[in-house]
Amino acid sequence: MTRFDGEVSPAFEIVEPAQWRAPVIFNSPHSGSTYPDEFLSASRIDLPQLRRSEDSFMDELIGHLSDRGFPTVRVNFPRSYVDVNREPYELDPRMFTGRLPSFANTRSMRVAGGLGTIPRVVGDGQEIYRERILVDDALARIETLYKPYHRALRRLINKVHQMFGTVVLVDCHSMPSVGVSRDEPRRPDIVIGDRYGTSCTPLLPDRVEETMGGLGYSIGRNKPYAGGFITEHYGNPASGLHAVQLELNRAIYMDERRRERGPRFGQVASDFGVLADVLATTIPFGDLGPFQAAAE
Repeated sequence: MTRFDGEVSPAFEIVEPAQWRAPVIFNSPHSGSTYPDEFLSASRIDLPQLRRSEDSFMDELIGHLSDRGFPTVRVNFPRSYVDVNREPYELDPRMFTGRLPSFANTRSMRVAGGLGTIPRVVGDGQEIYRERILVDDALARIETLYKPYHRALRRLINKVHQMFGTVVLVDCHSMPSVGVSRDEPRRPDIVIGDRYGTSCTPLLPDRVEETMGGLGYSIGRNKPYAGGFITEHYGNPASGLHAVQLELNRAIYMDERRRERGPRFGQVASDFGVLADVLATTIPFGDLGPFQAAAE
């Protein structure tokens, strides 16, 4: 069985503020950079290539927000090892030795692309594993890392919901500055994903666009990223749960080739602070709670 003793500890971190300002949670599920030794040994590609899937430094860009009154969440294991922004059992049977459980989703578009819960490829399409891995090892990763993360995130969301009557989850990611296809147009600085208007009140992405656009960032909506499992699963506006995904162009804040922080890193972190403050002071959270049925 897969062992995690001391290698990915803690697997994730939730930092709650000393003084809560608003029901806004900032989450970084793909910035983890602690690679278990057994994973590196099983990989046919080296660590720099594996790291191409990381949302490098996104956890640092939002980490200071807990000092400003907002809870923050960061995952420390890499998405190429276990991807928490997928259903719990999106698994490709071609990857494993042994029988997958009957409830596994083997036919999703993400599985077909090699980007299931246990990814087959990294972000640029390179195969990760030298040979098939044991089904039991894959299931152990889900039980030991994926499920505890989502249980903790649900507890935090429920706590905020009870405190404020509503929740806004800002799911923070980064994207390569250029797409795999040469036909893809230049990517904007930020892509806002709201599952085409289904995961949150329209006010939320509008306010993000107004704020970040006003700070000089170019903005896109839902293309090429509309939001993954986290945005879709936790976004339920009728219940007062609002989720929006932000994809930040990596060229804005880092050297993509060297994987180092760039000269604008501090400014981008400061701009996330501006965004958090704007959301806290201008969103009418009292109007975002569960929809009430009209009186008979």
